[in-house]
This record gives sequence, structure tokens and C-alpha cells, in this order.
Amino acid sequence: MSRKDEYYNRAKQEDYRARSAYKLKQLDADSGLFGPGNTVVDLGSAPGGWLQVAAEEVGKTGTVIGVDRQRIKPIQNETVECLRGDLTEPQTIEQIEATVGGSTVDVVLSDMAPNMTGEYNVDHARSIYLARQAFTVADALLCAGGDFVAKVFDGRDLDAFLSDIEDEFQYLRQMRPSASRDSSSELYIIGKHRITAPVSEDDIVDVVITDIGSQGDGVAKIDDYTVFVEGATQGDSIRVRITDVKPDFAFATAVDSDGEAKDTRSSGWSSMSTTHPTSLTA
Repeated sequence: MSRKDEYYNRAKQEDYRARSAYKLKQLDADSGLFGPGNTVVDLGSAPGGWLQVAAEEVGKTGTVIGVDRQRIKPIQNETVECLRGDLTEPQTIEQIEATVGGSTVDVVLSDMAPNMTGEYNVDHARSIYLARQAFTVADALLCAGGDFVAKVFDGRDLDAFLSDIEDEFQYLRQMRPSASRDSSSELYIIGKHRITAPVSEDDIVDVVITDIGSQGDGVAKIDDYTVFVEGATQGDSIRVRITDVKPDFAFATAVDSDGEAKDTRSSGWSSMSTTHPTSLTA
């Protein structure tokens, strides 16, 4: 039995609307995309196979929003809501935001593909354009720590797209599900754990240590974002260099007024100039 027949027949037997449902199942099994109660936005979701899989995974407490230019036949699942719209039009993104209700979402998916011309370079470039459109939605809606998945066709413009979005996630990976047809050049870009930090690695900022963490590090806040500073003491006003950035927190080390590493064994950090051009106050 060919791979095409295998997944087509399985979809019919298991009541999925498209064989592509198994691509999403494999992406989820590999990268852990969904959790109970998640809010998911699925772009280019007709005929609805990915909506069915996402709804199964998020459960009755979750929300799944499907968006496509084509009409999506209603899915008999109370967690699923379908919108009709073109992602190249601003009002479609506004419609998604209104449906979400001002909240962020946990996962943004895109299985969008261009109308095929048969000219590979053109089809590849159009697939990258659609992935960028999907990322525009993710950039507007995705929560800190959220995940992003987009289909592209492999080709010369892929590296530039990856370079443009890599700093937005803790890590990126590429995957080709076994459910993809042998003849297809499609692959899926997976961005895990979106980073929405107000700081970047190597930034130098001024902070006030307001607490001590469970591991003994000083805790500072920058716009409600947590920065852990090794060896700092509660009440210290210090300058630090950001050394590692995570979706919900960062690590930093103390530096002197010239940005050089400071000996954390010494005390007396309360007097600190705040004239550094990139400084922030917690």
C-alpha cells in the first residue's frame, strides 16, 4: 500500500477530514505542541483535519479557532470556532483578535500552501510569503512560551525566514512528517517557547534586587519580567549583564560601570551610576 493510500484510508476510517491530520499528530508527538485547556489558532484550516486533531488534544476546556478564505464546514465540537477571511487583509487579523477576546494564544499553526504554478522557485517563494503572514499573526497573538508551526517548501529563501524569526523563540527546528507525500518538498518550521522578554542577551541594565530566589539568586523585575542575578542581596541597586534569556525569565551577572564582570563576593552595590545608554530601571 502506498503512503498516500495508507493515510487517505486511515483518515476515512478514523473520520478525519484530511490525511494531513496525521502530519499534525506526528508534529505534536515529536515536539509537544498541545496541552489541555490551550487556545490554538489554525491558519489555512480548510477542510478541517488539523482543527479536529487540535480539538482532541486541548480537550473541552480548550479553544480552537480555524481561519481560511474558504468556507469550513462546521465541526461538531464546541471548542472549535471557524472564521472566513484572507490573512493578507488587516481586518482578518482583527477578527481573530476579537474572537480570542483580547487574550494571548498558546499555539499558532499554519498549513497554508500557495496555489501551485508548477514553477518550483515561484511556489517556494510564495510558501515563504504565507509563512511570514502566519508569523505576523503569531507575533500579534502568541503568549510567552507559546509555539508556532508553519509549512514551507524547501528552497533558497528558507534560511532568511529562519534568521528573521529565530530570536523570537527559545529554539527552532525543522521536521518532515512521515505522513507527507514522498514527492513533496514540504517541511514544517517549529518555533518552541516564544520569548517576549524586554531584554536580550548581552544587554547591560540597572536593576533593584527585590527578593531572593529559591536557589539563592537575587530577583529583579523589568516590566514584570524576572531577572535572576547570582550573588546579589535583597535591596541592592546594581548593574548587570544579561547572560541567558528564557521565555519567562533571564539570568544575569553583576558588572561594574564599564560593563566588566564584578566580583559578587564583595558587597556594597547600592551606589550605582544610571547613565549607561542601554540602562533600564526595574
